[in-house]
Amino acid sequence: MASQKQSYRAGEAKGQAEEKTRQTKDDTATAKDKATQMGRSTKETTEAGKEKTGGGVIQRTSEQVKNMAQGAAEKVKLDTFGMAGNGEDDDDEINL
Repeated sequence: MASQKQSYRAGEAKGQAEEKTRQTKDDTATAKDKATQMGRSTKETTEAGKEKTGGGVIQRTSEQVKNMAQGAAEKVKLDTFGMAGNGEDDDDEINL
């Protein structure tokens, strides 16, 4: 009689495990769908933002400012450490 009870409990545990696995798969699929929808929404928002800013005008401007700042920093380094030499610093003029 104990073996029938053990078989029943084993079968019951197996059924519960299978149900839990199915629920987990369903939850995973739902999460994947939501993430895909959010990704699409984010992409659409980004594209709309680019259209509003003239296709990346802000990004180009920030890169130009960054490059000018790097050039200015290099000029200061050269002048500060005396690496500019005789009159070379006049040739490296930075136009802002």
